[in-house]
Amino acid sequence: MKHIIHYGRQEITKEDIESVSSVLKSDYITTGPVTKTFEKNFAEYIGSKYAVAVSNGTAALHLSAMALGVSKGDKVITSPLTFAASANCVLYCGGEISFVDIDPKSLGIDLNRVEDVLKKDSDNNIKGIIPVDFAGYPVNTEDIRSLADKYGLWILEDACHAPGASFTDSKGKQQQSGNGEFSDLSIFSFHPVKHITTGEGGMITGNNAEKINRIRRLRTHGITKDPDLLIQKDEGGWYYEMQELGYNYRITDFQCALGISQLKRADKSLKRRQEIANYYLDAFSDYDLIRMTNVPENINHAWHLFVIQIPKRRDLYNYLQEHGIYTQVHYIPVHLQPYYKNLGWNKGDFPIAEKYYEHCLSLPMYPSLKEEEQEYVIKKVKAFYG
Repeated sequence: MKHIIHYGRQEITKEDIESVSSVLKSDYITTGPVTKTFEKNFAEYIGSKYAVAVSNGTAALHLSAMALGVSKGDKVITSPLTFAASANCVLYCGGEISFVDIDPKSLGIDLNRVEDVLKKDSDNNIKGIIPVDFAGYPVNTEDIRSLADKYGLWILEDACHAPGASFTDSKGKQQQSGNGEFSDLSIFSFHPVKHITTGEGGMITGNNAEKINRIRRLRTHGITKDPDLLIQKDEGGWYYEMQELGYNYRITDFQCALGISQLKRADKSLKRRQEIANYYLDAFSDYDLIRMTNVPENINHAWHLFVIQIPKRRDLYNYLQEHGIYTQVHYIPVHLQPYYKNLGWNKGDFPIAEKYYEHCLSLPMYPSLKEEEQEYVIKKVKAFYG
């Protein structure tokens, strides 16, 4: 096979291009009516009351942390196995991160270890938790809610990997990642390798109108023109108020046009990801050297990533690249990054996440991956291990 197979990639169709082109020819190209439509459609897809589109997933995390009141001296729990932005958003607000090791089966944050940390928080400095739906495996936010209520915490679900994922709650009801049933706020990313792309973009979902209204204001410099939210008397159609210090985290209408078009085939794309994952699971089931994620019946995995844990990871990585297969490692644990080590974290602090990192490799996973391409990937992995 001569061409390169990447670990993830976007799929842009003729319909996507036509949707974007139509907006570029319209009166609005920055944040406008198409953005509102995308927000409405995405909220319906996820099952939340509200959604706010922003410039990227990091902006979504930052605004959410602000809306949840993170400030100097506050501590927030998250997993070391995530992209740095999940932790950075707390630091942006002057808070501190308290990492907790992962569960080796789900690769999400270990709730038993979370409670151990909370029991030791005698000063009640821990204010919230940011669980991560790693690789598309949905965290059980119902269980996290019970823990959060017990210790007075808010929940910000990082669902960037998991649009369409769900778990079955204690009452037998399917709960979609990001629907806000148990979390205070949730965030998504529309980076090109994600399920839905807008080039760059993000979304915040939730069911609390007050928090959502504040996020809309913070998204646009802290400014509002909403007559119902003005502090002073409306002086005319031009009038607006900057009510707090915000940011320019807006998204464009032409990006949202792409998002709307992509959202129309989200279910089809998710089904294809699950087919690819099942084929990998079956193909490697007899290989004891290859460890894969076990998915219980009550979990609907979104498979943003298909991660294997193997010996000789670096050798396999180089071998596959020599044969045109570009894999990736997700992730270097955040606490091992030089910046976070300077804050006091060290190797050995979270041995489960660190052991995972030493062996993990993400194989190609995206809806447009062809059957013959996947067969080629499987063939080369098996050939490497004999």
